[in-house]
Amino acid sequence: MRAADLIVVLGGDGTMIGAARMVGDAETPVLGVNFGTLGYLADFTVEDMIPALELVLAGDYTIDRRLMLAASVERGGKQMMHDRVLNDVVISKSALARIIEIETWVDRKFVNRFRADGLIISTPTGSTAYNLSAGGPVIYPSMSAVVITPICPHTLSNRPLVVPDDVDFELILKTPREEVALTLDGQVGMPLEYEDRVTVRKSRTGFNLVQAHTRNYFDVLRNKLKWGR
Repeated sequence: MRAADLIVVLGGDGTMIGAARMVGDAETPVLGVNFGTLGYLADFTVEDMIPALELVLAGDYTIDRRLMLAASVERGGKQMMHDRVLNDVVISKSALARIIEIETWVDRKFVNRFRADGLIISTPTGSTAYNLSAGGPVIYPSMSAVVITPICPHTLSNRPLVVPDDVDFELILKTPREEVALTLDGQVGMPLEYEDRVTVRKSRTGFNLVQAHTRNYFDVLRNKLKWGR
């Protein structure tokens, strides 16, 4: 990855999200070729691939830099997991578990002890994924913001909260004897235990997406979300 000047990803948005984590700190530009319908991340069709590559080689392209988050799990003072995410960090209960409690801090300031089915920390890129299904807002990709969205909160006044992207989050599981999992980008994760601490902060490196000159984010939203239909 570090020796490459460009990475071409063939697939859909899920493949692009996995590639974003694999690129790591290299920040190599990624060009996504969508094999399915119009994607949020994979801009180019198979027919557009060769002309797009020719434009990139000629230096005629635009980089859309996307925010990524770094997430870690600490258990008893020991780090159990660390990874980067492009979309979201999700703490959620199993189908048969009761409502769980997640103590939430932002920059060491207490926010709330959410009682819900779970909690989502989402980037602007991930705002159209699980966050949207849980009632969170769509955030324009270039915004320097992160959204905290409770999943089916016990108290209906617990609404999504948008905060700056440079804050540090600390999420502490306060429910014992329940099946709870941490999921990163919906692709990797681990089971959580009582008093596990999940820390989330802005990654020092982002995801550099090669963007089509004709791209209009609102066209993507209208097509993917079927606005006006």
